[in-house]
Amino acid sequence: MNLYADRTFRIDTENAFKIGTHVAGVEQKFGDVVKLTLGEPDFPVPIHIKDEIKRQLDLDNTHYCDPKGVLSLRQAIAHQVSATRGLDVNPERVVVFPGGKPPIGFVQQVYCNPGNEVIYPSPGFPIYESFISYVDGVPVPLHLDESSNFTFSSDQLSQLISPSTKLIYLNSPSNPTGGVVSPEQLEAIAATILDQCPAEVRVYSDEIYENIMFDNNKHHSIASLPGMESRTIIASGFSKTYSWTGGRIGYAVFPTESEADVFKNLNINYFSCVTPYNQEAARLALESPLSVPAVSKMVSTFQERRDVIWERLNRMDGITCQKPLGAFYLFPNISGICENLGLIDYYQGMSAADKELTSPAGLFQMFALYCHRVAVMDRKSFGRLGSEGQHYIRLSIASDLAVLEDGIARLNDAAQDNEGINHFLDTRPDLQ
Repeated sequence: MNLYADRTFRIDTENAFKIGTHVAGVEQKFGDVVKLTLGEPDFPVPIHIKDEIKRQLDLDNTHYCDPKGVLSLRQAIAHQVSATRGLDVNPERVVVFPGGKPPIGFVQQVYCNPGNEVIYPSPGFPIYESFISYVDGVPVPLHLDESSNFTFSSDQLSQLISPSTKLIYLNSPSNPTGGVVSPEQLEAIAATILDQCPAEVRVYSDEIYENIMFDNNKHHSIASLPGMESRTIIASGFSKTYSWTGGRIGYAVFPTESEADVFKNLNINYFSCVTPYNQEAARLALESPLSVPAVSKMVSTFQERRDVIWERLNRMDGITCQKPLGAFYLFPNISGICENLGLIDYYQGMSAADKELTSPAGLFQMFALYCHRVAVMDRKSFGRLGSEGQHYIRLSIASDLAVLEDGIARLNDAAQDNEGINHFLDTRPDLQ
């Protein structure tokens, strides 16, 4: 008898947390690290939201509540989603979760039988891919192309849809690329889904970055298009918009009340309920007129940082970078750096087992951290399958501009440090 169930090690992880151990070790030995890895805004939670949390605590609103989510918050979410997507959402279709992650995996447990195929963007949020093998599904990565600013066409999706397709993930604005799917692309994608997929196939539209859009662009949801509301799960939350990652308030709007009730039952089994005092503060976040200027100020700051850092990156030898239209990341192509530092040749000489653990961009990621004290994420952190030969890193701009500029300077030094890379590859301190 084995200690662990067979499925235990089929689930993957999120490298943003794994690299934290390396960052802590480097800081302990060598000093401060410029962290360009953080997937959370660097702003405080708006004061009116914090005040409401305190008020709710003083009211002793700290006990069990509706596992589906408190009605006042579900009503506020239904109103907001209806108003912004042109829909008529009943609050009974809304389920509140402890953050945006639980429904990502839950939908695979609920809708997918073994052998069902799951289409997901790659590069994309790693938890999409992480769960598929865990539920005995079949991963089908939808590779996003740099030339289209990391979006995809309906033709690309059409080629991946099969009779076994059960779930399709969309994410716009995107983590890690900041890519935004245009209304015209969404219309063509929706037409493809309606044409090729039976009504039982579900689209999981991850819209967690919906309010972080640049250059006066507006967020568009595929659920708003004719025929798609009955097929689409709209997922969002409060972590990114309100810089409230520790509050753990996410939600999903399901096509039907009966589906929402299934997910309510999962909440009962896994969590019982989500903290009611935070839920009431989330309700206030949606309803208070103070929220709009607070979010607008944050987004404006992100856009200013994006413009500066994007320009600096494109001035560096060995880098090209598309300009993201949303979220708070940049996703530069570092093929030139990997070539110049000999990382592609070094990687080709590694054993097959060692290659599974890294990539040329992953080697540069660790070199930049251990030898130049700047932390970034490699392409393989955002979808492993089919990522071979793609040399990218993700930079978060969730830091003060001075910190970001210091980080870019360190990356530039690393990109030109031929002597340092040879010593790094000889010693591999990241493996110690």
